[in-house]
Amino acid sequence: MALVIFGIGNPSRGDDALGPLLMAELAGQTLPGVTLVDDFQLQVEHALDLEGQDLALFIDAGTGTPAPFCFREIFPVTDRFGSSHALAPEAVLAVHRDISPTPPPPAFVLCICGETFELGAPLSETARTHLAAARRFLGQRLAHIDAGDWRATFQPE
Repeated sequence: MALVIFGIGNPSRGDDALGPLLMAELAGQTLPGVTLVDDFQLQVEHALDLEGQDLALFIDAGTGTPAPFCFREIFPVTDRFGSSHALAPEAVLAVHRDISPTPPPPAFVLCICGETFELGAPLSETARTHLAAARRFLGQRLAHIDAGDWRATFQPE
């Protein structure tokens, strides 16, 4: 299975660093068939990174996200409020659907609960705890990369 993982976030904005921190850990591992894409925000060009992939995962931090994280499947949705410089993961899937002769791969979001997103803020202690839980959860998903198994995965409330 070919898996692309997008890590989204700004390390200079407190808990928004959760995605990049998890991506840095993944970059230090040997993950056959896994492509890592790390960026501050999603853009239309990221639709090209979905080409030839069997599965996609978007990792981000969120406010209002159930602690410690949520994990869910997503589907293409046209982002009427986005711009060409910042898209939701669902909008990236929609762009791929619109430009490619093949449908986008099954896709999931791992959104880690954050609290503090101010410029220059450090990672909060609560976010560190949530990151540890997300790390364990993601390790289990990466041990068996399969959309069907991921759909049946327990999703924390």
